[in-house]
Order: sequence, then structure tokens, then C-alpha cells
Amino acid sequence: MENSKTPVYFVPGLAASPEIFEFLHFPENKFELHFLEWLIPLTAHESLESYAKRMSDLVLEENPVLIGVSFGGIMVQEMSKYLQPKKTIIISSVKSRDELSKALKFIQKFKIYKLFPSKAIENIELFSFLAFGNTSKNRLKLYKKYFSVRDRKYLKWSIYNVLHWKQNKPIENILHIHGTADAIFSFKYINGCIPIEKGTHIMIINKAKTISKIIIDSLK
Repeated sequence: MENSKTPVYFVPGLAASPEIFEFLHFPENKFELHFLEWLIPLTAHESLESYAKRMSDLVLEENPVLIGVSFGGIMVQEMSKYLQPKKTIIISSVKSRDELSKALKFIQKFKIYKLFPSKAIENIELFSFLAFGNTSKNRLKLYKKYFSVRDRKYLKWSIYNVLHWKQNKPIENILHIHGTADAIFSFKYINGCIPIEKGTHIMIINKAKTISKIIIDSLK
């Protein structure tokens, strides 16, 4: 009997494990969920296109739904160029370079990211402060649980490709869910999204019920 469930592939955020999606809930009789892990770049200079092609090779079904958070949102958009997804859904991410904040563009233009010591990003306390500006004990517990990819080559490669993403306009058939309190990809630069009031960059954890309903409704 042919599988009538919709295949859904998830890509987590930068340095995050698939556990970041654990609070999302979808009807088991309608959706078949697949959670992708980050690959290690073949070289320090592997192109985003080459990497996305390798990630898309992990997708085994036709016309899947692709869902990505943060840098994972950028990745599923790149993967969609090799696949024919039913829909591409991004959460706490951006659809083009135009949606990057002035601060991120400044960091990219003047190569400030190169000033960070290569080991610094592997330190969870420092990483959480640089990424989210919050190092409370409760937040650190979350970061230690969900942000577990600490390979230095992957981290440097990912940061570079977030800042140097070349996408100039949104792809077709995309749904964008974004928090109004996102400190990484500022809401004021985001266009054409479904807003989540007071949603932060990690709202996939504490706004999962709302996000799940939006995704399910969009796929009906």
C-alpha cells in the first residue's frame, strides 16, 4: 500500500541538534517526520551549493515538506533548488540578504567575524552570550542540550555562509514564521512572514504549540 503520509524533513539551526524540534507535534497518521543532522563540510571552503546538494541527497521521498530553523532555514531554501518540495517552511530565519540586519551586514563587510578566536565558539557560555546575549543558568541548560555541534570547521563554515549568503529574492512557495523579539534576525527587517508575538530566536522551543498549528494549517 502506498504511503499516504506527507514526508517532512527538518534541519536545525546553526550548531543545533535535531532535538531542537522535540516540542513540535504533528498528527502521526498524516505526517512522516525525518530529522537531519548537520554534515561536516568537506573543506573549509566548500560552497553552500555543494553542501546543500549533499544535504538534499539525504531526502529520499519526492515532494517533501522542508522545515528549517535559523541557518537551517537558509539551508532548506538552498536544498529546495535540488528538490521539488511541496512547501518550504522557515522559522526564525531570513528569505534573502535584504532581511539581514545592518549589524550583520557590517560584521560581514568588515570581516569582524574573523576577529573571534577559533576556539571561542566552542565554549558554550561564550557562544550563548555572543549568539543570544543571555547566559542565565536556565538558558545555559537549554544551550548545552540543544546546541551540541561543536566541530570547529563546521562552526566557522556556517558563520561565514550565514553572513555571505547570496540569495537576492525569496524563493517561491515559502512560508516564513518569525518572532517579533528575535535578537539575531531582527523582525524589523523581515517582510511577508507570520509573526509570533514576543517570539525570540529560540521560540521553536517555547512557542512550539503555536508554530505546530501554523505549519499544520498551512499544509491542509
